[in-house]
Amino acid sequence: MTTETSIEELVALLTAQKTARIHEGAVSAKVRADRLQRAIDLLVKYRDPLCEAAHADFGNRPRTITLMSDILGSLRSLKAAKKDFVPWMKPQRRNGVMPFNWFGATGHVEYQPKGVVGIMGTWNFPIFTLMAPLAYVLAAGNRAILKPSELTPRVAEAMTGAVRDFFDPAEVTVVGGGPEFGQAFSTQPFDHIVLTGGTSVGKSVMRNAAENLVPLTLELGGKSPVIIGRSADLAITAERIMAAKGTGSGQVCVNADVVYVPKEHLETLIAAMRRYFEAFYPGSYENNPDWVTIINERHCQRIDGYVSEAEARGARVETFGGPYQGVQQKRLPLRVIIDPPQDTLIMQNEIFGPAMVVLTYDRLDDVIADINARPRPLALYYFGKDAAEERKVLDHTTSGGVCVNELMMHAALTDAPFGGIGASGMGHYHGHEGFLEFSHARTIYRAGWWDPRRAFGLLPPLTKKTEALMEKMVKR
Repeated sequence: MTTETSIEELVALLTAQKTARIHEGAVSAKVRADRLQRAIDLLVKYRDPLCEAAHADFGNRPRTITLMSDILGSLRSLKAAKKDFVPWMKPQRRNGVMPFNWFGATGHVEYQPKGVVGIMGTWNFPIFTLMAPLAYVLAAGNRAILKPSELTPRVAEAMTGAVRDFFDPAEVTVVGGGPEFGQAFSTQPFDHIVLTGGTSVGKSVMRNAAENLVPLTLELGGKSPVIIGRSADLAITAERIMAAKGTGSGQVCVNADVVYVPKEHLETLIAAMRRYFEAFYPGSYENNPDWVTIINERHCQRIDGYVSEAEARGARVETFGGPYQGVQQKRLPLRVIIDPPQDTLIMQNEIFGPAMVVLTYDRLDDVIADINARPRPLALYYFGKDAAEERKVLDHTTSGGVCVNELMMHAALTDAPFGGIGASGMGHYHGHEGFLEFSHARTIYRAGWWDPRRAFGLLPPLTKKTEALMEKMVKR
């Protein structure tokens, strides 16, 4: 396993990167493109050891899943940033100040690298949550220190060697350590910190970063709702919910957490979901090769506890993936919990695993009210063919992103911002917004060839004539 980085080593690395950044001056498009290309080459060269490391850390994570979600997902972001960033770098002319602009004064905005960005990845997509933000960090001209999750130590070890092969430590480097090191990492005077993780970790990082007034991008999560309208095609809806919920065994921050379905459609939906789940994952959850294991025993017990409490409180539980035999080699079946009491743990916490709540409803207004009574989620999903109902859902809810008649695909849009709001996070990466997130927009004013202030009576001693001129300009 990777040797843990000491706090002294972290401080030295951060100091070295800050010093190199200052000495570097302006970061040319050529340099940025080269760094992005090296990150692309890194993933191409090291895809095998990274896939093997992810499989070993999880216990079972098919190579196809790591290739699709982590390797190709990161490559999409890196290639998109490399293709698009040059126009984003150009200074922008802004409206001048009258009357100074009459005499040649101008205003521009230049997008300057913030400096050194600390990127704190998470375990469910241990490569993507480091490399996708890095794409826009590098496109904006920054340097970076990557901190992988301590729950995926083999990925951290593979990433350390891969990054060392392609980057000078003064450009990009990887550090390692447990929760205490993560706390120390977020107390350092970075120029920006990116965290992908849970809400409680986000709050802790935000408190630590406040000591140095470090700006943050927080990608958190929450109980992302699915609203099924009466006009929805239930077969398509069930298939897409199961395709999403099966991804990583539900260990995805934008996965379906709570599904709202009209009461009269409940049984049809449950039957359709079971049919599609069994088609995707035939046999038992205990040995299906495509069913990803839970990251560790603690998370298994947490999810099991949510379901057990809800069932003990009278909720109906439908189990997909064979009869429940307990935790088997860090595996759990998918369980659907129908209409649990509002005060159960599964209704109060993000599930982040192979379980899902289904709530029945009569009126859409009640669904919207219930969603708005909860913290704002990272994603919201609507299924239906009623344009007016769709618009009502969009206008009366707030979430990080939305999909209509689909789940999770908004996060794959490399040309559109991805991020949360409130309890689900702050800031964005992907697309132009990702470049702006890691850039400082610096206003530059250039004086013109003549200063009109004396002639216009705008310099002391001020006169009644000047006051009258100001008064004349105060109008609607």
